[in-house]
Amino acid sequence: MIENNITGALKNMAFELGIDFIGITNKSCFEDSDYTGNKPQDVMDDLQSVIVLGVSVPRGAFETLPKGRGEYTNTLMAATATLRIIAFQLAKLIEKEGYMATIAPSEGSEYGYWYANRETLKADLSFKYTAYRAGVGNFGMNHLLITKDFGPKVRMTAILTDAPLDTEEKTEMPFINDACSKCMKCIEICPVDALTSEGVIHREKCADYMFNVLGGLRCGLCIKVCPLNNF
Repeated sequence: MIENNITGALKNMAFELGIDFIGITNKSCFEDSDYTGNKPQDVMDDLQSVIVLGVSVPRGAFETLPKGRGEYTNTLMAATATLRIIAFQLAKLIEKEGYMATIAPSEGSEYGYWYANRETLKADLSFKYTAYRAGVGNFGMNHLLITKDFGPKVRMTAILTDAPLDTEEKTEMPFINDACSKCMKCIEICPVDALTSEGVIHREKCADYMFNVLGGLRCGLCIKVCPLNNF
């Protein structure tokens, strides 16, 4: 199997297993000045490509918020488990072709493990930035990825690999979604003022609210009120 066919085989398997979108970026995009997250090449020395996978989260998980935070959190965990199983199968396929692959965790605390740097609250790479560079979507004022097909109602994971895959870098879309300039609903709904109209996010406020006030349950209000969920 030649390199181009690996990329096609990965995409075919991913969609057959149930993902809703996939994007691939080259390691060089994490060297750009507009990227402020951690670099995945610091984890994998021979990194060549980053694959981002995503599934949409059922609308019903948001409709009952804030009363249904237990149901919402459980639905998110189910999406995460689904993505990890799919990513594992893709990683196995990559390694059958003679390359290395490993699955990157998100910044959150799930299944009793804390993955992010506790001081910066950042993971080893930004899934959202990876997806933006791959043309999957762009950012909202809630600092979440706004996908073209599902708005912010998505869950993602990523695979690091030394395989030189075909990338799909598309940076023609604006960094911040155009619709956000006339809408501040996510900022107004935030119970701890973690979001600002200047585009700043206070991660520590968001984390403290979810992990201490809510006891580990997720909030989700900034996603629920986003008008782009109608897409």
